[in-house]
Amino acid sequence: MGMEIAMIDRDPLSRVLHIDLSRRRFWIVDRRDLFEKRLGGAGVAINLLSEECPKGGDPFSPDNPIVLAVGPLTGVFPIASKTVAMFKSPHIGNLGESHAGGRSAVSIRMAGYGAIVVKGASPNPIYLVVESGKVHFRNASALWGMTSFTAGRAIREKEPGPGIRTIMRIGRAGERLVRYACVITETYRHFGRLGLGAVFGSKKLKAIMVTGKRSLKVNDIVQYRKVYGEIFEPLVSSPAMRKYHDLGTAMNVSALNELGALPTRNLEKARFESAHEITGERFAERHLGRRIACAHCPTSCIHLAALREPYETERYFYKTRMVCYDYEPIYSLGAMIGVSSTEGLLKLFDEAEALGLDAMSAGVTLAWATEAMQKGLISDRETAGLKLQWEDHETYLKALRHITDQPNDFYRALARGVEHASSVYGGADFALAFGGNEMPGYHTGPSAYAGYMTGARHSHLDGAGYGIDQKFQALGGKPTADAIAEALLSEESWRQVLSSLVICYFGREIYIVDTVLKALKLVGYTFTPDDLLKLGREVLKAKYAFKNREGFDFRKLRIPRRILETATPLGRISESFVLEAIQSFGTKLGS
Repeated sequence: MGMEIAMIDRDPLSRVLHIDLSRRRFWIVDRRDLFEKRLGGAGVAINLLSEECPKGGDPFSPDNPIVLAVGPLTGVFPIASKTVAMFKSPHIGNLGESHAGGRSAVSIRMAGYGAIVVKGASPNPIYLVVESGKVHFRNASALWGMTSFTAGRAIREKEPGPGIRTIMRIGRAGERLVRYACVITETYRHFGRLGLGAVFGSKKLKAIMVTGKRSLKVNDIVQYRKVYGEIFEPLVSSPAMRKYHDLGTAMNVSALNELGALPTRNLEKARFESAHEITGERFAERHLGRRIACAHCPTSCIHLAALREPYETERYFYKTRMVCYDYEPIYSLGAMIGVSSTEGLLKLFDEAEALGLDAMSAGVTLAWATEAMQKGLISDRETAGLKLQWEDHETYLKALRHITDQPNDFYRALARGVEHASSVYGGADFALAFGGNEMPGYHTGPSAYAGYMTGARHSHLDGAGYGIDQKFQALGGKPTADAIAEALLSEESWRQVLSSLVICYFGREIYIVDTVLKALKLVGYTFTPDDLLKLGREVLKAKYAFKNREGFDFRKLRIPRRILETATPLGRISESFVLEAIQSFGTKLGS
């Protein structure tokens, strides 16, 4: 790629830790060749996944690897704080990719690794303790069946010691192989989408704890301080980052509802009449307990609510739990199922967290099931006596537990998501999944939906189609399908660079090309702007090569009829128009 690299002395980024659960052994391989080409994060992870995952393998096979990768700016510059996880997804059958913040990335880097690859399966429940040059295999039989909260606390107490520590663990949903089970790290951060928790469960892997004690050096301390300041200052002073600090992503509730882009009651509507009750402002006024931040991030966008509940038998005695909230669960477990009580929402968030369920998939699944019950496709025989009704958070709490425990065929179907459940019970027209993954909370227009279907992760975080829709709306014109495809491809290609550096996307307006080049130079990499753009496109194409290898096909994508029936801020969506945009994207990508 025409770039030079001079790795800093003692920088362990190129070391890849391999762990075999079946044989209880580990080894370290230097992959400088890979890190020189792909930097880290998503770029390295997709190569390792392609190398380690056998073609056509069962996602629950011991051969399905769990790849965790960090980047060259981790621990050196602010908000290079994500860990990229890749695996073959049990939920959609091809690429599984999920990013998590917290302390995971810094812990892995300070333990002396750029990536960790876990393969095999343990015959009995196990958790891993990863240190610099060491891996301990611990018996987790006593932890199996515990909530994510209790398991995390038990491991913290059993494994004391110095260093920067992360504990990535699953709840019962992962143990029960719910296809959209997540992995929780630091209690309030998640590898949320596409079922990493179920892959952990299939391997009988309850948790991975990583402890790091190393330090890092830079080439030029004077220039480092200058560049660091150029990044740090806007992170604490820009209006956008200030909003993330003040209200978090929950600020989107009001804005999207006013636009007519907030999916409500399984997208029967795009405005929620009770949205004012569940806005970021309302949560802050009623419940905000504190703000916390991921490691090496000054923004503190993580908002924790204090949920205060009375004991049933003790007057004036209360238990208080801290519950994380942000836009995605407010949409999926709020507007999407008609819940307008902040206390009810916090109970649902807390339950999903304890069980280890992805909130978006869980909420969309409950929304489909509620409408299916209203339309007579299912009855209380399938729901084990539960009468699913919009707004009824107490019944939805029970339904979340049933999805996890799977007492009958219906809940076993729900545990596989709405794509599968609707194939068994009907209602595909209102089963809101794209490429098999349940929809995010943005009904902004055709770019959003083309993005959900073409994005490598079927996520709003891929090509940011919701933002592209709003840009087109501001311009006042109707975009062509080709313009949408070009915008999605350009945005997603650049985001591959950010995710290879493991930069939080909240900082994408700060980590522009020039800033990235200066930061990389200080950690030993010499790139050109063309190198970065070429890297982004190559990583995206590598992801699609894996997806296609595992059976993905643009021509097989299903468009739920419901998205065509409910108007967006850009008007009603045309199925043929979205299909044209998808086809154009595939042609431009060369997939």
